[in-house]
Amino acid sequence: MDQLALLFVLLIGAVVMVPLGDRLGLPSPVLMTLGGIVLALLPFVPNVDISPEFILPLVLPPLLYASVQRTSWRQFAANLRPIFLLAVALVFVTTAAVAAVAGAIVPGLPIAAAVALGALVAPPDPVAATAVAGSLGLPRRLVSILEGEGLFNDVTAIVLYHVAIAAAVSGSFSLPRAVAELVLSAVVALAVGLGLGWAAKKLMDVLGDATLQIGLTLLVPFVSYVLAEEFKGSGVLAVLVTALFLAEYATDPDDVLGRLAGHTFWEVVDTLVTGVAFGLIGLELHNVFHVASGRWGEMFRTGAVVVAVVIGVRLLWLLPAAWLAKKLHRRRDLDEEIPMSWRETVVMWWSGMRGVASVALALAIPLHTDDGLPFPARDEMLFIAFAVIVATLVVQGLTLPWLVKRLGVESDTDAERELSRQLAVRVSKAAKRRLKEIEQEEDLPEDLVEQLHRRAYEVGARISPDMVDEERREAHAQRVERIRTVQRIQNEMLSAARHEVLAARSEPGADPEVVDRVLRHLDVRSLRG
Repeated sequence: MDQLALLFVLLIGAVVMVPLGDRLGLPSPVLMTLGGIVLALLPFVPNVDISPEFILPLVLPPLLYASVQRTSWRQFAANLRPIFLLAVALVFVTTAAVAAVAGAIVPGLPIAAAVALGALVAPPDPVAATAVAGSLGLPRRLVSILEGEGLFNDVTAIVLYHVAIAAAVSGSFSLPRAVAELVLSAVVALAVGLGLGWAAKKLMDVLGDATLQIGLTLLVPFVSYVLAEEFKGSGVLAVLVTALFLAEYATDPDDVLGRLAGHTFWEVVDTLVTGVAFGLIGLELHNVFHVASGRWGEMFRTGAVVVAVVIGVRLLWLLPAAWLAKKLHRRRDLDEEIPMSWRETVVMWWSGMRGVASVALALAIPLHTDDGLPFPARDEMLFIAFAVIVATLVVQGLTLPWLVKRLGVESDTDAERELSRQLAVRVSKAAKRRLKEIEQEEDLPEDLVEQLHRRAYEVGARISPDMVDEERREAHAQRVERIRTVQRIQNEMLSAARHEVLAARSEPGADPEVVDRVLRHLDVRSLRG
């Protein structure tokens, strides 16, 4: 099996693991990692030959962009304080704890290299956390914190890692210079992210066509990442800013087909890239086995200690931090999303799985320092990093569904239902306001106006039946049933029409382009209902 064949095996696995994970009740990224581990043990499967410097630029941008599509800038802004308190600060705490412990138990590991090790194992993976949390029906506030933690922790950890690696390679460290680099990295990333987001929005307006716009969104995260890195900025932060800008300002409410097509496209990209990324985590165990050869006992003991530190520090930090966030939340009466009980805090603790970023940073550890000597304790750092990744991703990922069920943590369906009802009311009012404006502009028949008023009301009622009062609920239910019957029969009619058009495509003299144009017309008509 060559490298190309292995890539296609991972891509097929990424597709298959989604329904398999749903059936087994397990996250597909965890299953892909297990599949990669199995492949790594097979003698005919080659070692993965990907330069570490390409893993982050190729994998992170699309995954980050896809993750941001599920949130918004206002949600981040409203939760900056709990995200920083419960998540971002934890990167610094974890980095310091791992650096102290690793420096004490790993022979020949300098402080700078120990800090780099702490930084690369500190950030939980946003993709794994979102995939796991989304499939378990957790409260939305908990999912929001996990998403924000994963996205912003990558930014913090990667910058810390680069500063520490530079100090380890050069043999010198300057605190003022490190702080200046951190600030410069953030400023450059913000400038690149905002600038590219604005330029991409303008270009989308010029392109107009949904196909070209979606193609542009595929390129934008890569350009944002590479451009920021070129100017010594944080590529991860630049991608986040660009994606948030486009999600906020580049959305056309009336571009229904473009939005549906874009959503489907990014679901496919997210599924495939996630599957390949987590499959590579398992496959990289080839290198880890080679590193630990002849020193299994020593390596396992060291790895187990650091794994215990990473998991323990997260719990010891989250419990008081969640209590403090809850207290500040009550005092300020802010609408922030925080863990509301110790059970939710425990679930958040056990959701801290490491993944793609940690793998890429571990593999990117230099082979030599500036003076030509081997990088100190590189083999030990690589093994420890993979011990943390596998332990948190596989063990915690497989047991998290059981823990959630055991603790009884469930989504707040009442709050979600109430929000749906409020939105449904706003939808109906907006439709009725526009209808009244049209009535004043146009002379409409009375029976048509009555029908349109009823439809304006039903637009919201179909979103949330709870908005319908008891007296009108039965009549509304009858109308809905009648509409469903009409739609069912209409769909069957349109299906017969599509079959007829497709049959005409293979007839002699039929122009495929004309046939496809008619078929697209029928498809659009089917979508509109």
